[in-house]
Amino acid sequence: MVRIKVCCISSPEEASIAVAAGVTALGLVSEMPSGPGAIDDARISQIASHCPPGVGTFLLTCRREADDIIQHIKACGTNTVQLVDAVEQGAHEKIRQSLPNVKIVQVIHVMHEHSIDEARHCAGTADAILLDSGNPGLAVKQLGGTGRTHDWQISRQIVEAVDCPVYLAGGLTPDNVDEAIDIIRPFGVDVCSGLRTAGHLDQQKLIRFCDTVGRF
Repeated sequence: MVRIKVCCISSPEEASIAVAAGVTALGLVSEMPSGPGAIDDARISQIASHCPPGVGTFLLTCRREADDIIQHIKACGTNTVQLVDAVEQGAHEKIRQSLPNVKIVQVIHVMHEHSIDEARHCAGTADAILLDSGNPGLAVKQLGGTGRTHDWQISRQIVEAVDCPVYLAGGLTPDNVDEAIDIIRPFGVDVCSGLRTAGHLDQQKLIRFCDTVGRF
């Protein structure tokens, strides 16, 4: 079964709609240098605290130092942290030591074949890897929510090269997610803008997306 994570959840109501559709994880976006869906930490905590057991609540943080990340997780109360930027050396281990029940998901922005080596490096210390289409090298970093796809052939090589679960993000929609799964065979798929209409979670798009993924 391919897992489904819906990102940019902005309210308890959107969370309830996603969970009712069979989504297994919710992305809660904290302050970012760019991109959609950011909400304040109090709202993240509110949504996370009302999610039923078994649903992953992913705090998306752009913080890079372990101590800052640990404090951020504690403030938000999520069961998973999604690190959308490269973090300081040893951060995964320090987070795990301080918060052993929190899952660590490291984002790799797939821009070139060097991303394969980056994924291999992180696979030994993260619980999962998430492949996205940002560009951390820009003056204003893009760390997700771009609505762009990336080179899925590189993503396929990453899935084959690492032993941990791999989520696929970046430009997924109800119309292309089946092709993406066919090519990459990820553990899970992650979607934000592809399920939104005028900035709001579109229930019909969500149902189509879940029905398509459910065929795998």
